[in-house]
Amino acid sequence: MRANTLIMIVLAGIFGVLAVVLVNIWLAGQRNALAQSNGVQASTVVVAAVPLKFGDALSVDKLREIAWPAGAVPVGAFKTVKEAMAGEGARQALQSISANEPVLAAKITGPGQRATLSAVLGEGMKAVSIRVNDVLGVAGFVFPGDRVDVLLTRNVRGDDGVDKSFVDVLLQSVKVLAVDQVADESKDAPQVVKAVTVEVSTKDAQKLTLAAGAGQLSLALRQAAGSKGETNERVTLADLTGDTPDDVAKRQAELDKQKADEAARKQADERIDGLAKAVERVGSQIDQISKTKPVTVVAAAPQAQPQVKEVIKYIQPEPPKLATIGVFRGVKLESYEVPRQD
Repeated sequence: MRANTLIMIVLAGIFGVLAVVLVNIWLAGQRNALAQSNGVQASTVVVAAVPLKFGDALSVDKLREIAWPAGAVPVGAFKTVKEAMAGEGARQALQSISANEPVLAAKITGPGQRATLSAVLGEGMKAVSIRVNDVLGVAGFVFPGDRVDVLLTRNVRGDDGVDKSFVDVLLQSVKVLAVDQVADESKDAPQVVKAVTVEVSTKDAQKLTLAAGAGQLSLALRQAAGSKGETNERVTLADLTGDTPDDVAKRQAELDKQKADEAARKQADERIDGLAKAVERVGSQIDQISKTKPVTVVAAAPQAQPQVKEVIKYIQPEPPKLATIGVFRGVKLESYEVPRQD
């Protein structure tokens, strides 16, 4: 190889490296100039390196730092992983955190604390459990984090003695904290539960406790973004049929009258059956008495006339073939001729 060719190759390599360095310096200068022109200062924020769910413990390999505009740092964010892991004891996630989502102080526990419902509750809020079944729990489609309305169904006896059923909306837009013993918001498979735990104020907690013994509680699932209260009114049986309250009262009175008449007829039949059994017992006793044979009595002869003997013999008459039985039907006595059973 000629010396000139070798020199040209070396010079080309040197100029190429120099060009790359100069371009990087120019790009860095452009970025700094752009940042200074917009008045934005660079910062860092701790985000999740992997998806986290309720109860997951934080560790260094599950967190990482990314660049973030200093003026747009979320409230409660951590700047460094060391700051997020500071303190004695591990921290746990209180809700689902997606990958690359900022890890905020409100989404994790304090150092050494466990991920419990008490850590999820808001300031001044209480957790109350409601007993439900496969229907009242919206067929298992209520999950932690959903918003529901609590309905109360009850029966009240009015001044006229008629039971009246109605439904009231007890509470609106109540946050669900847990279903049974599951508080993980990442759960998405429907399951039939026996209890739902909701977050309410102290007064609403008193209402729920009192309503649980006054009637039947059920849930109505709200739209995910629908948290505003709605105007509602009481729903009664009249709203189902379009009848007026007087119509409902009359129909209820007729049903009560039919039940009373049926009970009276049943009681009269029981009395008649009791009388018939009593007459039957009396008839059997009469039959037993008629079957009893009389004792033959022999009179002693007078001492003056020992040769004369008088014998008195009673002949049992033939019992009648028919017996008369009286049966009371209500207040009327009816007589029947029935064959006598020997």
